[in-house]
Parts: sequence; C-alpha cells; structure tokens
Amino acid sequence: MAKMSIEELLDVFKDMTLLELAEFVKAFEEQFGVTAAAAAVPAALAAPAPADAPEEQDEFDLILESFGDKKIQVIKAVREMITGLGLKEAKDLVEAVPKPILERVDRDAAEAGKSKLEAAGARAVVK
Repeated sequence: MAKMSIEELLDVFKDMTLLELAEFVKAFEEQFGVTAAAAAVPAALAAPAPADAPEEQDEFDLILESFGDKKIQVIKAVREMITGLGLKEAKDLVEAVPKPILERVDRDAAEAGKSKLEAAGARAVVK
C-alpha cells in the first residue's frame, strides 16, 4: 500500500462528515491505544500564558442601581430575567437597590439584562 502524504490525508478528511470523522477518531484510538484528549494536555502545558497578560473576565454581575419612575415595569423585567421569581420576591429585590440581579453570567447575558432593565426605566451596571 502506498503511503499518503499529510496533504493527501487532509484532503480525505475534508471530504468526510463529522460522524465519519468521529468514527475514524474512535477507530484510531482503539487501534493504537491512545486518546485524543491526552494529546491536548501536554500541548496546553507546553505553552503557558504569559504572566503579565491580564486574565480576560468571563463572568459578570448585573447590578440594579435604581428602579427609576417605572417600578412596576422594572419588576416585570426582573421577573422575566429570573424565572420562578414571585411577584413579592421581585418587588422586594427591586426595592432593595443596589442589588445584584444576575450573578456570574457571561457578558452577553449581562448586557441583555442591562438593556432590558434600562428599557423598563431602571439604571443598571455590569461589573
């Protein structure tokens, strides 16, 4: 059997579906007694992040600072964001400003919550 170059192998893999590739990886792991996950660990250890690079924040808190003139609309917005929250609990939460509404969420969720609260007339910040 003729050997295939790396480029030829990549061309074959490009034509495969994800299911076919998954089956190939499984068969490869069984044939040679290796796992794909084990190969990724040394690669991650080989290239540590520079010590002076600032760590990117991936968890944010949405803080309600003021409910403004439209407290009822803000309470409704809070209940939409926090499912399962009763009317009394939402009212108490809104009236206890400044108060975290969402904690340790991704940036998109925090920004979406902030826009929803501001549209209802509240003042909120993402930290």
